[in-house]
Amino acid sequence: MHLARFPRRFLAHLPTPLEKLDRLSAELGGPEIWIKRDDCTGLSTGGNKTRKLEFLMAEAELQGADMVMTQGATQSNHARQTAAFAAKIGMACHILLEDRTQSKDPNYNHNGNVLLDHLHGATTEMREPGLDMNAELEKTAELHRKQGRKVYTIPGGGSNATGALGYVNCALELLGQVNERALKVDHLVHATGSAGTQAGLVVGLKATNAQIPLLGIGVRAPRDKQEENVYKLACLTAEKLGCAGVVAREDVVANTDYVGDGYGIPTESGLDAIRMFAELEGILLDPVYSAKGAAGFIDLIRKGRFTKDERVVFLHTGGSAALFGYDAAFDHTGRWTSAS
Repeated sequence: MHLARFPRRFLAHLPTPLEKLDRLSAELGGPEIWIKRDDCTGLSTGGNKTRKLEFLMAEAELQGADMVMTQGATQSNHARQTAAFAAKIGMACHILLEDRTQSKDPNYNHNGNVLLDHLHGATTEMREPGLDMNAELEKTAELHRKQGRKVYTIPGGGSNATGALGYVNCALELLGQVNERALKVDHLVHATGSAGTQAGLVVGLKATNAQIPLLGIGVRAPRDKQEENVYKLACLTAEKLGCAGVVAREDVVANTDYVGDGYGIPTESGLDAIRMFAELEGILLDPVYSAKGAAGFIDLIRKGRFTKDERVVFLHTGGSAALFGYDAAFDHTGRWTSAS
């Protein structure tokens, strides 16, 4: 796939590291666990959205935009990375934040990613939960356009066919890394939410005949809806790349058993995963995405989903800045607290 045919702003720190997690592997008794560190993409503590934004923001510039607008939940990693990218290239940024959890905690509403949004110079507006946020985004963008701004809108999570190109590229990058080290990978696992990461990965893996099964651990939607969202976006992405039909419906697999009480609401298993990764490997997860993905991954290992002689890569989607908005979920020792 010739991704150079598409405009791209090269700001991410790539390739991201691929590291073996010896202590976590030993703690769980196998399989051999590796981690793809997409928390290390740069731009305001990094994360998976930066790969998408390389293509999205290049498209915005090509269209002559002087303002970018996007939307997400209050502690949105995507919003923070969009604000940072816009600051880096000198573009105005306005963000709609959805009060999805309805938390009254001041840290949740003003610290973590929200603090960083504002430090990067972005302006924000709050929206009540349950709205069609992409429709709200376009409505608000029109108000700014009437004031003379040239607005480029990015859907939640940067998840459209342009943004998903970033994870097609990640699949190619990962394959290059494992090929150079002669590592046969049996599974790739990651947290899946707005669908762009999983859609891009599955297109890249299938188009290259990598023969690496991909599993998304859902953080929001029920399984059928999550898989359908990913499949639809994968089809659009493959069509954009000129390889329509490369992804079959059965290639898109999500497990949504670890969502808990809802999006953005910490789970005991997710907080335990944060502790394990931090104490065993010095790696920080976030309560919304990567911790729930890791919690599912850990539980599936314990249930024998992956065998001891297999090699599995966990893709870290980033988001540790959100920890500072979720301090109430931990006690003073860093342990989770059921009172949160």
